[in-house]
Amino acid sequence: MTAPLTDLSHVRRPVSEAQGLPNPHYIDSQVYNEEKHAVLFSSWSGLAVAADVPEIGDAVPLTFVGMPLLVIRDKSNTVRVFQNTCRHRGMILVEEPRKIEGAIRCPYHSWCYSTEGRLVSTPHVGGPGQNTHESIDRDLLGLIEVPSHIWRDVIWINIDGTALPFEDANADLIARWAEFDKPLYHGGADSAFQLEVECNWKLAVENYCESYHLPWVHPGLNSYSRLEDHYHIEKQDSYSGQGTLVYRQLKAADGQVFADFEDVGEKWNEAAEYITVYPNVLLGVHRDHAFAIVLVPKSTERTVENIHLYYATPKTNDAMRAANTEQWKLVFEEDIFVVEGMQKGRHSPNFDGGRFSAVMDSPTHCFHAWIAGKIENYRATAQAAE
Repeated sequence: MTAPLTDLSHVRRPVSEAQGLPNPHYIDSQVYNEEKHAVLFSSWSGLAVAADVPEIGDAVPLTFVGMPLLVIRDKSNTVRVFQNTCRHRGMILVEEPRKIEGAIRCPYHSWCYSTEGRLVSTPHVGGPGQNTHESIDRDLLGLIEVPSHIWRDVIWINIDGTALPFEDANADLIARWAEFDKPLYHGGADSAFQLEVECNWKLAVENYCESYHLPWVHPGLNSYSRLEDHYHIEKQDSYSGQGTLVYRQLKAADGQVFADFEDVGEKWNEAAEYITVYPNVLLGVHRDHAFAIVLVPKSTERTVENIHLYYATPKTNDAMRAANTEQWKLVFEEDIFVVEGMQKGRHSPNFDGGRFSAVMDSPTHCFHAWIAGKIENYRATAQAAE
């Protein structure tokens, strides 16, 4: 029997007794690889947003935890995710974002695939001038498609195909935000930005889940949406985060505001919610705009945050939209020194995962307990197979 890489027995205890995930879960390459399979590949993980491929034929190559993927909007206007690998000799198909006008052509031997993933052309495969061969069944050699789903414009993927259907896995949150089940309009180029942070991806989640740090890290935000105005949001094994009862709309000098999402209830006049959908997507909803942050793990100690802002109407005031982006960018940048500081702290060999405030840290503990449960299930399955 192979010994487990880490002891997680203390993580799933009640929050008042629990310790956090041990150091190796932030700095060790073996544990990072284990989490890749146990957590990121087995769940509905965020990859990108549909706004990244706005038009038919748009194709964007991405790498998710080492796996080369291709996001494409096919000729029927469906967003698909494929492994970005030719079925012939494993060549990468698309190296840079581009428009696919006809077929996806492998640059090595010119095998071609439709935007729906079918293998449609195999030139000279049977010899010069012979484009077919009995040993090559095109119907069996299409691109390998990764199960995907779009919700709130996020492209969610389940790489190993074992997760429940997305609507079942996230039914509780979908119902919670049913009032926001309206069209989302991406704000465009000035409503998307990227932050690179020197930390493990989980620390970005942990920081987003809680409001405890507001008075010290976000003094501007805390000046009107105070710590005491916030509440916890927790759904075991699914999501956690925070909400505020005091949301202040952005106003232009002439009093103009963004249009509200149609028919949102009175609760949202001044409320807003910020939730992490496990494992790696941070979502925010307000009466007049929303955002999605897709965390892309790059290594044990490096994460890219892709941030996108959305509105209730396709046209918004340019200056207001830019100001809103800058406002949120400032808030998210204020968190960088915290998550990077915690990452440095995980190199202290005697740090034991830390303790939680039973009152203030329960959304973070909820996330840790979910991670630990996913890993323990993965280990049990691996052990049974030995």
